[in-house]
Amino acid sequence: MTDTQWKQLLSIIKGEPQTEIPAGFIIDCPWLPKWYGISLVDYFSNDELWLKANFAAIDAFPDVMFFPGFWSEYGMCTEPSAFGAKCTFWKNEFPFASKTIQTVEEIDNLEVPDPETDGLLPFMLNRLALAQPAIEAKGHKIRFSVSRGPLNIASFLMGTTEFMMAIVLEPERVHRLMRIITDFLKRWHEIQRQTFPSIDGIMMLDDIVGFISEEDFLEFGFPYIKEINDAANVNVKLFHNDADFRVSVKHYPAMGVNLYNPGIYMDVNEIKEEVNNGLTVLGSIPPRDVLAMASPEEVGKATSELLNGLKDTSRFILSCAGGMPPNVSTENLNALLQANKAFQCK
Repeated sequence: MTDTQWKQLLSIIKGEPQTEIPAGFIIDCPWLPKWYGISLVDYFSNDELWLKANFAAIDAFPDVMFFPGFWSEYGMCTEPSAFGAKCTFWKNEFPFASKTIQTVEEIDNLEVPDPETDGLLPFMLNRLALAQPAIEAKGHKIRFSVSRGPLNIASFLMGTTEFMMAIVLEPERVHRLMRIITDFLKRWHEIQRQTFPSIDGIMMLDDIVGFISEEDFLEFGFPYIKEINDAANVNVKLFHNDADFRVSVKHYPAMGVNLYNPGIYMDVNEIKEEVNNGLTVLGSIPPRDVLAMASPEEVGKATSELLNGLKDTSRFILSCAGGMPPNVSTENLNALLQANKAFQCK
């Protein structure tokens, strides 16, 4: 993000009046490589192409806020790799991290990885450090430390079904696993902040929050995510959960979240009411059925309907309900932006 965009983001989060509604999107490997015209493996393995793809996005849509901006990542393999996960990379399919915990008893011997040296994390950090001069020459800065959340990582280490069963059958061991992952993530975010002093935001993504009950979320999710947010001591705390968030969203402000990227399960007005307008919503055009699959005319119509239906335009950034999905065209993005511009002119 540019300094101007960052200042506007801080202003929006504070609830200050805005002259216009900005647009912003979470972009990473599901969308950016194909949109730019390269394979996923090229995007992950070639630093020059990774940087060019990110530059192409900010050049094509200069007024859009991209979150986190220049995301150095290896898909869902990123954090599990530090725990020793086997990472499978196909040429043009999303990478996959195989589970490392075969039995729940193995949690007893699990140790906290060192994010400075373990797995793919040093390569992530070094790619960003090498690109930093070019990023800043473009007028942008590295603003966010980024990770998946503790429940998400646990589901890859154990397998989603096995992790869900352990929550019920082995809660003490699950708490030990959450403790290990949380300590790891606190250190990982700290290293990112130390490496890039321009960071003033944290972004965590944890869809597993949307697969558990409110009671289980409050026991196994809320305290650990809050601890990571509190330790970050930054001005922007972005959380993504586009799975079913209806029983958990009211707790997000207390969890430290002040910017939330939801899914399709509630509209913007409902979310704002549920949290008493206590956080900024980054949403909420349906990502697959509208932004990716509809015509530009239909995207424009859906955008206008969303904007005209807002009861309160404060603490709101126009986006899709989740991260940018695959196959979203330039034409559809421009249709959304044009509809947003027309709304401002009313």
